[in-house]
Amino acid sequence: MWTYLIPILALVVGLVVGFIVGVYYLRNQMTKMQNNPEMLQKMAKQMGYNMNSQQLQKAQQMMKNQNAGGNPKAPGVKQDNRNNPKFRR
Repeated sequence: MWTYLIPILALVVGLVVGFIVGVYYLRNQMTKMQNNPEMLQKMAKQMGYNMNSQQLQKAQQMMKNQNAGGNPKAPGVKQDNRNNPKFRR
């Protein structure tokens, strides 16, 4: 019984610890990208986007707003209020 239980338990613990470390690493990289436009531009190029300086500034501002608890939506994107009871006619 223990020969089956220990590997399964180790797998579950490893997945949980790996997920926590991955989230920490990703958050750390995102905060570094806020302060370093070259790093943000490099990531965009790896994804196939070529950003100019104005687009980089907007992306940095959006990332700062998300961390500060601001509006997570991109500027200029209209919100769909069809299902919001405040906006029903």
